[in-house]
Formats: sequence, C-alpha cells, structure tokens
Amino acid sequence: MPTPSLIIHGGAGSIPDAEVPDYINGCRLAAQAGWAVLQNGGPALEAVEAAVKVLEDDPTFDAGRGSHLNAAGYVEMDAIIVDGATLDNGAVAAVQRVQNPISLARLVMKRSKHSLLVGAGAEAFARLHGVPDWPEENLITSRELERWQKGQEAGEDYTQADFAHDTVGAVARDANGHLAAATSTGGTAHKLPGRVGDSPLIGSGAYADDESGAASATGWGESLMKIVISKAACDLIANGHPAQAAAEAVIKKLAERVNGLGGIIVVDARGNVGHAFNTPRMARAWVTPDGQIVTEC
Repeated sequence: MPTPSLIIHGGAGSIPDAEVPDYINGCRLAAQAGWAVLQNGGPALEAVEAAVKVLEDDPTFDAGRGSHLNAAGYVEMDAIIVDGATLDNGAVAAVQRVQNPISLARLVMKRSKHSLLVGAGAEAFARLHGVPDWPEENLITSRELERWQKGQEAGEDYTQADFAHDTVGAVARDANGHLAAATSTGGTAHKLPGRVGDSPLIGSGAYADDESGAASATGWGESLMKIVISKAACDLIANGHPAQAAAEAVIKKLAERVNGLGGIIVVDARGNVGHAFNTPRMARAWVTPDGQIVTEC
C-alpha cells in the first residue's frame, strides 16, 4: 500500500521577518489537518481541502480571511481543487461573502456540470447548496485595511503594489495512490475589480494526474499563467524528472521565459515531494516519510 504524502504552501513573496513565525505556525497547522485525513485512510482530495481551509481561516494568509482588498476596497477570492484520479476539477473566481472558497470549488466539482463559476453566479450557486452568506467584514483584517488605505493615499494601483505574499495551496497522495491539488487566494493587493489570476485555472494554479503528479503554484499570476506552470511541472514528472527537479525546472523557466516571480509545490505518483521558488521567501510545510512535519519560510 502506498505511503501517503503531503506538502502545503502559504504563499511566495516578500514575507516580512516579523511575520515569519505566524507563517510557520499556520503552515504547520494546515499540514497537521491534511495529514490527519491521510493517516485515517482518507482521500487526497479531502486532505488538500482540509489543509487549505485551515489556511483560509488564518488571517496570516492571503486567502479567505486575510485576503487582499482590490482597488475598489473589497475582497474577491479565487480557488480550485483537482482530483488526480479522474481529472475532475472545480473552481470559483471573484467570489465574495464565502468563508471557504476551496470548499465552494469542491462543491462546484461535485454538484454541477461545470468546472468554473465566477462572481455572482458562483455566490448564487453557493446559496442554492446551503453555503451560508459570510459577511465581508469577517474576511477583512486590520492589516489589509491599512494596506489598502495607504495604497489609496499613495495613488497605488495593482501593477505597483508591493509583492508581499500571495496564495495558499496543498498537494497530496493518499494510501490508495491517488493524487489531488488545491489552491486558494485573495489575489493581489489593489488589483482591478474582476481581475482573476492563475489560481482558479486548471494547469496554472493547480493540476493533478495520478499518472504523473500534482502541483500548486503561487506568485504573480500574470506570469504563472503564461507557462501553465502546474501542468508544466506534472509533464516534466511524466517525462522522468524527479519531483524536486521538476519544481526547480519550472521556476527556472518562469524567470527566464517571462521574467516571473513565484513558487510551486509538487508531489509525484511515487509520493516524492518537491518545492522551489524565486521570491525572497515561500512559506511551506511537508511531511517526511517517517511522519514528521517540516516547516520552512
């Protein structure tokens, strides 16, 4: 029986020194949640959702509670979940008033004929299926409100915003050898209303295929989309690259081909994990073969 594997990330970017302990702690808690599912024989799909929900509920991270505010001063969130066994996927984009976008993405996968729902349509689908309205004030932290106010005073737009931190994600292999990936984000600070980055796009924000690997990406979405980074990593694994080598190769391509900034986590079909980034930091945690959780930032 395959040994389960799990790796999660809390975003790549210029994470301030003072915030590193919060990132480390949050990543550890998320890894613990996902690992508990796998240790109990649960599916990879459930494990990555559980891990990402912890990160969405933690105000440290740019996802769910803690999401960046857009240029108009409100939150729009994106998320995707991918099942490597079937290639089924569900995603939402530009959603508001939802506590856990990753769970709504999974609901789209399970309860609709579609793969991606956006904006008001996604929120209507959520209410139809019993997802409660989550007041926007529950998603906005004092940190992000202060960031937005300073940006307004400085006349900052999303192309000038400080690249502080972006996106959370998880990838896993379960005891049956199935893979899954999940990614969630509040987007970039001061983004234009309606802007959607890589996160909810299959192959860019996340990808999973039992025949190769699973990946979740983080960083500047406009560049990650150009190289379809998560699918690119899985294709390299399918062509014989070890997980770590595949992660390093796509980050190298991101920099060289489109001058992009970001990071990626991967797990291959044999359960090996890999991670790479070209930003100052990327918060991450993974489980070693002997069941120990390692965290880095």
